[in-house]
Amino acid sequence: MSFKFEKLIIWQKAMDFGEEIYALSSNFPKQEMFNLTSQINRAADSIALNISEGSILQSNAEFKRFLGYAIRSLGEVVTCLYKAKRRKYVNVDCFEKLYTESFNLMNMMIAFRNQLK
Repeated sequence: MSFKFEKLIIWQKAMDFGEEIYALSSNFPKQEMFNLTSQINRAADSIALNISEGSILQSNAEFKRFLGYAIRSLGEVVTCLYKAKRRKYVNVDCFEKLYTESFNLMNMMIAFRNQLK
């Protein structure tokens, strides 16, 4: 027995991505705990949360709306990654890896949303 969203590749990838962001942000300075650390973690978690919430709704139109929220949350994570890079909390290689993962996940979510009727 499983929920419908558990079978979605975008949900699985969003779950993995959220854990990567959490691991990264645990190394941010203590003074960022209530600022950038909290913001990036909430945004990263919001991606998978919105996918799962939207999948349970009755209509594809509502699901599309929640996928839009997930996409916007991913954009927020990318902006937080830029902030972390500028503040030297993340090196260029790590930034580029997560940026590429973000870009790929966004494209997957957009393609999935476009498939919904």
